[in-house]
Amino acid sequence: MNMEQARFNMIEQQIRTWEVLDPAVLDLLGRIPREDFVPMKYRNLAFADLNIPLGHGQVMMAPKVEGRLIQALGIKPDDAVLEVGTGSGYLTALLASLAKHVYSVDIFPEFKTQTQQKLAALGLSNVTIETGDAALGWERHGPYDVIVITGSFPLYPEHYQRSLRVNGRMFVIAGRAPAMEALLVTRVGEADWMRESLFETDIPALINAPQPQSFVF
Repeated sequence: MNMEQARFNMIEQQIRTWEVLDPAVLDLLGRIPREDFVPMKYRNLAFADLNIPLGHGQVMMAPKVEGRLIQALGIKPDDAVLEVGTGSGYLTALLASLAKHVYSVDIFPEFKTQTQQKLAALGLSNVTIETGDAALGWERHGPYDVIVITGSFPLYPEHYQRSLRVNGRMFVIAGRAPAMEALLVTRVGEADWMRESLFETDIPALINAPQPQSFVF
């Protein structure tokens, strides 16, 4: 596979056509080698328009979703970012290339180890990766300017929106298959948040995410 041609095609045919037009975002997607973060057996699918399995029931989100969320969050050089679900580490690398510092947490230790090695190879040192269960929050480094949650929540996670600074932004996917909604949430005041629907998608739920109560009659 010609990686550079495949990367170009991904940007032009998938990402641009999904209304990702910010030159800085497109440049970033062209610079960070996505193929280096994909499991070896799926390397030939690194630029395909699909979710790539990572093991443990987790996936690497499709390129257009990653591009769209990065554009929507408008990350600034002085932002402190929380990433819930390190996964492949590719999104971690994108976030770290834009923000002051990224705190990333995953319940699976091997994702931490793999990502640390890949970020070091790229010279990205502004990342703290931790292992833990963040389904109910991860406040230890908060409040945050940006929160990115890479697994879905069947119930909207109000506990996470409270970890945002005023003017902070959060990307989260809420709902249950097949009708999940990607949301951009902005904290506009001490007790006020604004939600914007970005697109519909379908990804696995975050491990241990709270579930709706089921009623037995």
